[in-house]
Amino acid sequence: MIARWLIAVAMALGAAIFAGPSASAAEPVQMSVTVNSQDAASAGPTNPVRLDPHSPARVQMTLTNNTADLVTVGAVDVSGHVLGLTFFSYHTAVGLTVEPGQTQSLDFELEPSGLDGQATGLINGTVTVTDGDGAVLAETATVTDVRGSLVSVYGLFGLALAILTALAVLDAALGIARRRLHENRWRRAMRMLTPGIGIGLVLAFTLSATRVWAPTLDRWLLLAGGFAAGFFLLGYLTPTPDTAEDEDVDDMADDELEDSDAVDDDRTGRIGEDPTDRWPSETGPPPTRPAGTDRPTP
Repeated sequence: MIARWLIAVAMALGAAIFAGPSASAAEPVQMSVTVNSQDAASAGPTNPVRLDPHSPARVQMTLTNNTADLVTVGAVDVSGHVLGLTFFSYHTAVGLTVEPGQTQSLDFELEPSGLDGQATGLINGTVTVTDGDGAVLAETATVTDVRGSLVSVYGLFGLALAILTALAVLDAALGIARRRLHENRWRRAMRMLTPGIGIGLVLAFTLSATRVWAPTLDRWLLLAGGFAAGFFLLGYLTPTPDTAEDEDVDDMADDELEDSDAVDDDRTGRIGEDPTDRWPSETGPPPTRPAGTDRPTP
């Protein structure tokens, strides 16, 4: 169960790469956005956009209509994603129309009061502008520094990863210590693959929560894949368990069991299973007299 869960998370990493958003070259609306006077597009791990649940964030954007039709902006979404999962999202409804070839400005306050229980650390964010039907008009990727609580959805996600990884490592360590790994090298390598994936994922989460780096997909894959390859190689090169000694121990235990059965047979007078073999005499057991025959006659 643990192995399947961790491998499923690793597979989600690869799937998220191919399901990522397409390039913004064909977007009908050109957008520039700032959050608290900081350019969102140029934000990175060293200069992220700070989002504090106890302080509102001022969002200012400029929209340029590059089409020949009137563009109506219905809403602005600010969200944060990790491994293709959305950990926080704020939807602000607006009513703005932009004439063809024209530029309009938009200014509003974002109230991120719920961030405390949603996420914490460096998280990749997205500012998205949609029309009245929900279709994406423009999108800007950014990096956010969420000042939330470790006891949040994202924090519990990392805690679950850590627990599953610890169980996988413990299982592998016990297998090595008790010499219970499979004799086939490939089977041993596959068993060690699971804790390697888990350690890579936990390390990536830790670096994100401690604000060392933003957990981009390539970094998740780099850490998870690197540790998985290392542990796979470790399992493959682990010496084949010597089962001969275990077989000798089992044989000795069987011999001791047979000896104890023989002792019991001696004590009960039984030599074999056949009823005629219960007494060593060729004549069999001594004759018995009917009850009462030994009484003296009056």
